[in-house]
Amino acid sequence: MAKQKFGLTVNKAENFSSWYTQVLVKGEFLDYYDVKGCYILRPNGYFIWNEIRKWFTNEIEKLGVEECLFPMLIPKTFLEKEESHISDFSPEVAWITKCGNEVLHEPVAIRPTSETVMYPSFARWISSHRDLPLKVNQWCNILRWELRGTTPLIRSKEILWQEGHTAHIDKEEADKEVLDILDLYYRMYKELLAVPVIKGLKTETEKFAGSDYSTTVEGFIPQAGKGIQAATSHHLGQNFSKMFDVKVQVDDGVSDFVYQNSWGMTTRSLGIAVMIHSDDKGLVLPPKVAKIQVVIIPCGLSVKTSTEDKNKLLKVINRIKNQLLLSKIRVHIDDRDNVTVGYKFNHWEIRGVPIRIEIGLKDLEKNEMCIYKRNTGTKNQYTIDDNVTEKIQLLINDIHEEMYNTALKEQESKILYINNIFDFVEKLDENCILMTPWCESSQCEEKIKTMSTKFEDEKILIAGAKSLCIPFESRKIEHETCIICKSACKRYTLFGRSY
Repeated sequence: MAKQKFGLTVNKAENFSSWYTQVLVKGEFLDYYDVKGCYILRPNGYFIWNEIRKWFTNEIEKLGVEECLFPMLIPKTFLEKEESHISDFSPEVAWITKCGNEVLHEPVAIRPTSETVMYPSFARWISSHRDLPLKVNQWCNILRWELRGTTPLIRSKEILWQEGHTAHIDKEEADKEVLDILDLYYRMYKELLAVPVIKGLKTETEKFAGSDYSTTVEGFIPQAGKGIQAATSHHLGQNFSKMFDVKVQVDDGVSDFVYQNSWGMTTRSLGIAVMIHSDDKGLVLPPKVAKIQVVIIPCGLSVKTSTEDKNKLLKVINRIKNQLLLSKIRVHIDDRDNVTVGYKFNHWEIRGVPIRIEIGLKDLEKNEMCIYKRNTGTKNQYTIDDNVTEKIQLLINDIHEEMYNTALKEQESKILYINNIFDFVEKLDENCILMTPWCESSQCEEKIKTMSTKFEDEKILIAGAKSLCIPFESRKIEHETCIICKSACKRYTLFGRSY
């Protein structure tokens, strides 16, 4: 008899950080590696990333984006061309300075992002308006030598991501693409991961270094009381094209610099989904992207069960499995005979499989099966018939909708409209994120952060709130003034503590 592995030893509500790492490791989603801040993405987690990759690649191909792959090494001269860009990344850039015992004449950086890798090539490839738009995307690893505390999938040194880079003849075309891509990120979170996110504009302080403006989809982790940047789409204007001389002839031999965008999403998306949906029993995986969507467990079999009865039960179970496979529903039969049924239940619960079908000999006599939903923990009896595939597909859709609506309801309950700094700090400490009138000056933004920071012995105990985004959709602002300087405000900004 296999030894039962213990489940989670901490509760989500009581020790969120420890709970999160236990869920990932015990759910076989991820494992730790010997280099701090680097992690092993196991099949249970990597499968979901591949589902995201397939969906997103299909969608951006409709927009004319092509797949490519650039080198990971950046010459120092390339990286230093854009001062404001590199200054934001410089503490995190890892440099290769030696090969064996030989010091390199010119050190090379391992990419923290690829603007400076790609754009010298763009300058060679683009000379005429006929070469535009140029749209490429790559799926790759980047390295940011994170000096602060790391969190699996959320903040790590080595990051798996996609990054898109495009060049356009005019600003209007580039502006439209920024929002088209942002909509895809919003849809991916909603349609694949059942995660609600908020679309908005980054403030000048928080925008991507070297961009004209940055748009974002922001998530929210209720138990941590923190916002989290889920994906970004940036308009770079002509900043990088001027730096790398990416230009085209427009009229009568006159040249102009192209307008550029960059946009990206990382495996942080997986961490966000795990944090939001999972519970004290383990992972709760979104059903549309789970590696195993349905597990079927034969029940009531023992050494006393006749071979005839066992074969009869397994024949029905295999018929159901084959029906589901024909409809491309991912299904697994757990017919191990060296562990108990209870062990199997726990095994698949902690791994987050969305649907469990239980069938025993007594169920077979009634032509029934019991279906357990991982997200709610509820069981219902269903007739075994030729419509089993349709029933399971409806359940997959229902579970996805339930998970999204539950997360959305919790998110909305924690977004509060606040118009004074005293209530702001109080509600922030109650794990809320706050829609706040703000004059959009960096000075007041910094004061909000400072006034909401918790200190102990002159050291930061709890970081203050920063601007998450200026949401595209919010309550109409009327006669509101900035909570710091009391000057007039045009729109609400979402503030909160963040990862």
